[in-house]
Amino acid sequence: MVRSHRAGRLTRRDFLAGATALGLAAPLARSLAGAPARAAEPAPVPGGRLRISMSVMAIADPRLFDWPEKGNLARGTLETLVRYDADAALVPWLLEGWEVNADASEFLLRLRPEVYWTNGDAFAAEDVIANLSRWAEAHVPGNSMAARIASLTETKRVETRRILTTRAGREIEDEIEVAVTGLIEGAVERVDALTVRLRPVRPDITLIPGFSDYPALIVHRDFDAAGGDLIRAPIGTGPWVLDRVDVGVSAALSRRADTNGWWGARIFGPAPLDGIDYVDHGTDPERDLAAFEAGEIDANYETTPAYVPDFDAAGLNRADARTANTVCVRMNVEKPPFTVQITRNAVQRAVDNAVVLELGQQDRGIVAENHHVAPMHPDYAAIPPIPADPARARAMLREAGAAETEFELVSSDADVPRNTCDAVAAQMRDAGMRVRRVILPGAAFWRDWRGYPFSATEWIGRPLAAQTYALAYRSDAPWNETGFADPEFDALLDRALALADPEARRPLMAEMETRLRDSGVLVQAFWRDTFRHMTGRVRGLAMHPTFELHLEQVWLAPGEDPER
Repeated sequence: MVRSHRAGRLTRRDFLAGATALGLAAPLARSLAGAPARAAEPAPVPGGRLRISMSVMAIADPRLFDWPEKGNLARGTLETLVRYDADAALVPWLLEGWEVNADASEFLLRLRPEVYWTNGDAFAAEDVIANLSRWAEAHVPGNSMAARIASLTETKRVETRRILTTRAGREIEDEIEVAVTGLIEGAVERVDALTVRLRPVRPDITLIPGFSDYPALIVHRDFDAAGGDLIRAPIGTGPWVLDRVDVGVSAALSRRADTNGWWGARIFGPAPLDGIDYVDHGTDPERDLAAFEAGEIDANYETTPAYVPDFDAAGLNRADARTANTVCVRMNVEKPPFTVQITRNAVQRAVDNAVVLELGQQDRGIVAENHHVAPMHPDYAAIPPIPADPARARAMLREAGAAETEFELVSSDADVPRNTCDAVAAQMRDAGMRVRRVILPGAAFWRDWRGYPFSATEWIGRPLAAQTYALAYRSDAPWNETGFADPEFDALLDRALALADPEARRPLMAEMETRLRDSGVLVQAFWRDTFRHMTGRVRGLAMHPTFELHLEQVWLAPGEDPER
């Protein structure tokens, strides 16, 4: 991998993501990658509460989290084993380090010593094993962590369960068979109080990157015994504790006051902030701008591209990132009219992705290729593009017998997905298709984001493209919102997950990219540049490529905002 980077076949970002996933220490990886020198920072000033505008969503069980904002809200008190940092490196967090054998078939996790929960318990191997056991429960609805550790899990038994369903407007009781899953016997071993060994049933290069994702926040070993709800039992290892969460309004965290304190203080220095306040201003960027002008907030979660000039003009500081974040305008193959592949392909051929980038993202990003793998991924493979062709799209629709079909395209009212869907709908209409747009308030859209036949979902990037494929496109994956199910794709993915070298994975990725694109389930038009604004008092706050808020070393300069 080092040779590939030095030969120019891997970018610095690609090298960092791949090398650190396999256990190379982040400082050494940055050195080998030729990391730029970092400017000297002034000493942090302790105190103050950071006020951030962000959607405040219900949080209970982290393994069920399905939006980054939920992870941010919980991250002040819960932490992950591994952190994906703003440089695209995977760094040890609750782990002190890890070792991976040559074919990624055995992992040794070394836990950080002297880490304490806010209830006084020492963080130990039992906590890691308890979390892995919870994550292995694929039968728990919404548990996306089961897909991330699938190589450690198996079906234990099949149970018949009764569920309520709605048919023809009536609620009826059905019986379904449910496969109850758990950890494979011997796949997880407690070596000692601070060491855990993993032996996946097949090699899996995504295990360590998966531990960095926001549903992988680590809960106390007795989390389920305490009710399985973070609000009711807010025990964590982080610098702050949850004070309150008022969904759709605000949330607050304050510095932990127990005698053990946060483990990171002895390594990075104390977390300067006394607390964090999240304020929910909805999806209208104008409300954020007004809150900045009124001095009510210090930073926002995101500035949408159309509003970057307005926030810049307000004298705010800006942070930005080139990312593998995107908006997937996806079709569900299980729901008419998208059960017919040629209909889906017709929608793709009607849309010029460059136009969607311009109108949906104000040209702030790069054009994508309808297969959900980004050029910044280490395992990206370039495949021949299929150009937009409105005339061909019309002919394909006639061939499918769908020339008179009205397509209903659903999005939230958030700026980027709304504008993206408007651009897609306009081009479909230009190709002679009938399209009706449905725009829902964010909270209403999120409740059923996987259930629409034709809608747009914002996806954050992952360190490895194979992670995204395992989460979203493997047959029956928990976040598979397209209904895409292809046994050959699944087999290719299994082979790719066993290959540590991204260059060796690339031919397999090319096959998967082609199969996914040609299935017609996606109009995935661009990769996003993302932005965040803050007042001049805020120091140390970056625009993370996956919107994560890492606030342990963020601080507020004293005195009045110098920009006001």
